[in-house]
Amino acid sequence: MNSKRIAVLAAQTLSNKKATDIVCIDIETKSSIADYFILASGGSERQIKALSEEVEDQFAKEGILAKSIEGKPSSGWILMDFGDVIVSVLTVETRQRYNIEKVWADCDILDWEETE
Repeated sequence: MNSKRIAVLAAQTLSNKKATDIVCIDIETKSSIADYFILASGGSERQIKALSEEVEDQFAKEGILAKSIEGKPSSGWILMDFGDVIVSVLTVETRQRYNIEKVWADCDILDWEETE
């Protein structure tokens, strides 16, 4: 499975679990760390934990294992490194505070809802 398909799978999984403000940022030409950076918000610490666990479970079914998972629900931010795809699940407040989208403002956004 290529990195674009993995990014779309992450976004769809997060959407199915009721994450909000899901954004897939194509960072391939701007960064050597990954091809896609997925951001999603959850309404509470409990929800971001459930969202990250769902991504991990769905990816495991596809044979995609996390290289690293950092953060705790109590911090308001969980980051999951799947190699070419990084998934970041944050509470709304934490996402507003760090404004990660601004860091990648010069990158293209993948319209994951329109991608098959």
